[in-house]
Amino acid sequence: MKRFIEQWVRRRNPHFAIHPAVPLGWLVGFAADTTGALLRGSTLWLRGRNPHGAMLGRNVRFNYLSRIRFGRWLKTGDQVRFSGLSTGDLTLGDNVSIGAYSQVIVSTSLQEPGAYIRLGHRVGIGEFAYLGGGGGLRIDDDCIIGQYFSCHPENHLHADVEQLIRQQGVTRRGIHIGPNCWIGSKVTVLDGVTISEGCVVAAGAVVTRSVPARSIVAGVPARVIGTREPQDIAVSHLSALAS
Repeated sequence: MKRFIEQWVRRRNPHFAIHPAVPLGWLVGFAADTTGALLRGSTLWLRGRNPHGAMLGRNVRFNYLSRIRFGRWLKTGDQVRFSGLSTGDLTLGDNVSIGAYSQVIVSTSLQEPGAYIRLGHRVGIGEFAYLGGGGGLRIDDDCIIGQYFSCHPENHLHADVEQLIRQQGVTRRGIHIGPNCWIGSKVTVLDGVTISEGCVVAAGAVVTRSVPARSIVAGVPARVIGTREPQDIAVSHLSALAS
């Protein structure tokens, strides 16, 4: 059974291997849960869509499904909601994972539909995330993101003190997160921000401005506190300091 499960999961994750200490009972439970998730995913056929091996938690909702595209092996936790209400689309690449109770919502307004949300391949996002797409949200391949992550590519105008803020409209510039980023839990990213390739964002950070590639970012508001350098450069810096 162990070999069968490993071969099956490797269709989605080629590097998967079961730890030797895992007992048979856990494997049986895992197989049952995965089978249930695949059966829930197969109900997408009833809405005219190929599930591509989707593994869905309980009570997952797809609103405006005609604007939603997803690749192979989509995996979600329970109570996840997708809404494709947009002028563009909601696109999920292959092997995307979305944690339980997350909201992936381009917009909720028929008056001002949002732009788009596009997640690349092998993007993993933890539980209780909120991804908005008002001004456009793009997260590139191989990003790993912790729980309670939120992206808000939209800002409310508020300069006129004589008028209600909710009646002053919004600005939308969009958010872009480059490939191979690690973003910790409870991180918030605000409109207009680009997080470039290979960045690490510490838990709890509020990212209000763009950061260059391979930066280490922390704080409220977030600032660059370090850089991920190639090993040979890091060693040469340490040698220079020691001399």
